[in-house]
Amino acid sequence: MEQDSHCTAERELLEAVSRITTSSTTSPSDEENQPKAEISCQVRKENPEKDDMQDSSATLSPNSSMTTKELQEYWRNEKRQCKQIKLLFEIPSTRIVEHHLSKYVMYKIIILQTGSFDSNKSIIERRYSDFEKLHRNLLEEFSEELEDITFPKKTLTGNFTEEIINERKLAFKDYLRLLYSMKYIRRSKKFIDFLTRPELQEAYGCLRGGQYTKALEILLEVIGLQERLTRGNPVAIVPTLCAIVVCHKDLENPASAFEYGEKALSRLCVHTSHRYYMPLLETMIALAYELGKDFLSLQEKLEEWKTKKDPVRVFTLKELAVREYVR
Repeated sequence: MEQDSHCTAERELLEAVSRITTSSTTSPSDEENQPKAEISCQVRKENPEKDDMQDSSATLSPNSSMTTKELQEYWRNEKRQCKQIKLLFEIPSTRIVEHHLSKYVMYKIIILQTGSFDSNKSIIERRYSDFEKLHRNLLEEFSEELEDITFPKKTLTGNFTEEIINERKLAFKDYLRLLYSMKYIRRSKKFIDFLTRPELQEAYGCLRGGQYTKALEILLEVIGLQERLTRGNPVAIVPTLCAIVVCHKDLENPASAFEYGEKALSRLCVHTSHRYYMPLLETMIALAYELGKDFLSLQEKLEEWKTKKDPVRVFTLKELAVREYVR
């Protein structure tokens, strides 16, 4: 009887999660008729009830073998994911960089979460050519959405005058605001890469060079922004979380490594075919053993995974991490 009630509870929880994830999925047609806008125009407010609902119905299978505890954790995460988050972009300052044969302006971009304090802000720097590349890349996929947006053109002279720089500060601020207002653009890999990829490339370069403290510092700066940008796809930040695990582990901080490993593992509980799943499990077992934690449940998951998969060579967690963002 006890076993039957446990199974019934699991089944009911699965059905509840399936219902809520299905109902929270936004139809691609929601923004088909959204009017175009220019950089200087006011952006139409989106419906907060429809905006950014997660396309997460595909992340949970009715045949999932998740335990009741895992399902409850998944359900808590889903409710957090459905919470609306808005980002604001500010460009308060610039600096002129001069190298041997080049000179350019770096724009300081502050990304703030609405209703948050300074602890939730992210700061990055981009130059004109970075914005130009982003616009060119987005036009390949979103030419119709961007057809009425005027991108600030480069001038033959006067690029470093205070007047031109201030004009571009305002233009780029409005440009980012407009891009973020379009659901499909703000969820696109090209937009997210513009805001995170340079920092991630630097971090992984430090990791490959054994500079774990520097790599960890950058990764911890990026992870908050990356998580807010990819909240419709929580698996997207698994590589970054695992890189943080690798850094903490090599810096002999097993407790911190285990903490971030748990965050990564919770995002893979219904994605056991993900390339990071088995290497992460192996690392978590070693960390749990080192910390005196229960590792038997992790070991069971690993053995279960091995029985379902063909015996192929799998990289270690560190081997996977050092392969990320290799040019």
